[in-house]
Amino acid sequence: MLEVLVYAVLIGTGATIVMDLWGILSKLLFGIPALNFAMVGRWIGHFPRGRFAHDAIAKASPVRGERVIGWSAHYAIGIVFAGLLLTTWGIDWARNPTLLPALIVGVLTVAAPFFIMQPGMGAGVAASKTPRPNVARLRSLLTHTVFGFGLYVSALLLAKTGVI
Repeated sequence: MLEVLVYAVLIGTGATIVMDLWGILSKLLFGIPALNFAMVGRWIGHFPRGRFAHDAIAKASPVRGERVIGWSAHYAIGIVFAGLLLTTWGIDWARNPTLLPALIVGVLTVAAPFFIMQPGMGAGVAASKTPRPNVARLRSLLTHTVFGFGLYVSALLLAKTGVI
């Protein structure tokens, strides 16, 4: 179990970095703004107050440390999703990674923003309350597919370097 945890941390962190690099590249090349993780932190920061849904998270009262909370949650979620991959396909997948399982997990993880984060932050189910829902959905799907690719690349690099 400790081995799965260590691999999940390494692979999930690597995949989240790949996803973040995609966000930077998307902004530079296409002018697509990256997700503001301070807003994710604000949303999470309201949980202890019993508030899980907002009409518009940007209008909610700020939370102390919201940027750190948001970025920490972003990486923690990436690690959890890597753990899901490892517990579903087994630790041997990390030793000999293949692309398909990683892409499957990446694509399936889009359910989290569609059905948890976006509704909770005021954007509606699958971004239905945004000005261009289909564009937002496509961006989310593409970003999570890149995350899946990052799961594969991270595991492959770790396996090739002998870390795993």
